[in-house]
Parts: sequence; C-alpha cells; structure tokens
Amino acid sequence: MNFKALAVSLLWMVTLASPAIADDLDEIKARGTLIVGVKDATPPFGVLDPKTQTISGYDIDFAAAIAKRLGVKLLAKAVDSAERIPKLQAREVDLVIATMTKNAEREKQVDFSGGYFVTGQKFAVRKGKVKNLEDLTRSTIGTVKGSTSEKQLRKEMPNAKVVLFEDYDLAFHALGQGQLDAVSTDEPILAGQLNKMANKAQFEITDVSISIEVYGVAMRKGEKRLQKEVNDTLVGMEQSGEAQRIFDRWFGPQTSAPLMRLFKINSK
Repeated sequence: MNFKALAVSLLWMVTLASPAIADDLDEIKARGTLIVGVKDATPPFGVLDPKTQTISGYDIDFAAAIAKRLGVKLLAKAVDSAERIPKLQAREVDLVIATMTKNAEREKQVDFSGGYFVTGQKFAVRKGKVKNLEDLTRSTIGTVKGSTSEKQLRKEMPNAKVVLFEDYDLAFHALGQGQLDAVSTDEPILAGQLNKMANKAQFEITDVSISIEVYGVAMRKGEKRLQKEVNDTLVGMEQSGEAQRIFDRWFGPQTSAPLMRLFKINSK
C-alpha cells in the first residue's frame, strides 16, 4: 500500500471511530428534560404560585408544548429580563420563552424562532392624564432594565426621565405611590400588572404606542435542528388551533387582561 492510500485508509478509520458531535437537541433528549427560562412575575405570561412554587402562564404553555413534541419533561426556571441572554449563553437554560422581543441586536447573540406573540409598547398612567404622546415627553417613566422597552423609550422619548426596576411589580408599586408618571412596556404586560393593583380603577393604558414587538423563542446560535423543532411546533399549534386556545385562556374576554388576537404564527 502506498503512502497516499495508507493516509486515506487511516483517515477513514478515524472518521468511523469518532462519535458525532452532539448538538443541543441531542443533549435535551438524552437528559430527558427541556430547561426553559421564563418570567415568574409578569402575568399573564408567567407568574409564580407561592403555594405550589410552580410557574404558569402563556409562555409556560408554549414551553410545555415544545417539551411534549420533543418527548421530554419541562423544567421552567425563572429569569429576569437582563438575565435572559447570559443564562442562555452560560448553558443554564436550553431555551428562553420570556416575553423576549426579536430584534437585530439580539440576533447577533442568539437565534430565534418565528414570532409566537405580537404586541405594541404602550403606557400605564393615571386616568385622564395623557391624551397623546406629547403629554409624556418630559415625564418620569418606569420600565424594567435590560428590556427592549428601556431601549425603545430612550430612542423615542429622549427628554423623558427613564427609571429602571428589576421587575414590573416594583415599577407598578412606584406608579401607585405617585413616584412615576407612567410605566411603559408591552400592552399585555401592562394589562396583567394593572389588574393586580389595589387602586387599579384610578389608572388606564394609553392608546398611543411607540413600537410593535414580536416575541420569539430564543436559543443558542447555530442550533438549527432545535430551531426547526421549535418552529414546527409553533406552526403546528397554530394549525391545530392550540395556539388560539392558549391565547383565549390568558387573554380571552373572560380574563383579567382581555386582548384581541390580531396575528397568526408562522415560521418567520
């Protein structure tokens, strides 16, 4: 056997002996558990039950559907807005389903599924105080740090004073105490938080919006097989009517945060 033939033969043997590199999908299935980062203080997307110590909500229902398709158990782990990408990159979670807006800046760091929820960023204010966006130009506005809401506020309302909080419970407490003129984030989050306020009748959500937000499921860069499984799950849920049923469960007319569903899920 000449040297060239020997080299080819050895390379072939090494290739046969080397195991295929496992990706995230393989690891999830081998583990038997899908670990998903979710919110636990952002109703109705995710809220912690203090008695059972379990998290439920719109996002958790989607996480459960993905886990079911993969044939594994679901472990929902609470993350705040600023932790979502770091915990994903540190491999503490496999996916993030936590009111996470898809945008170009984040897509440099993580990959996303198609959108599974579409909304707009609005403001919770005292009733009768705000009729248009100009009324808030120089206001003190609260939101959560590390969120797209913070970045959008700084971009669209440069003369406003933006006050940052760890979560929306704290922001709405400050609003109720008169420490803020408004809290700004996506409309369904505002509606869920407003419903929890003891003096909620004194507040309202403005009609004015400063952005359109599309939520996606985030995963580590390059995990194409996992991304396809997630997208196929989401599209299948739309086609079967399951996505509509989940929306109605959390945002239907009989809920505390009723909204119209003006979007359909696709793989984009």
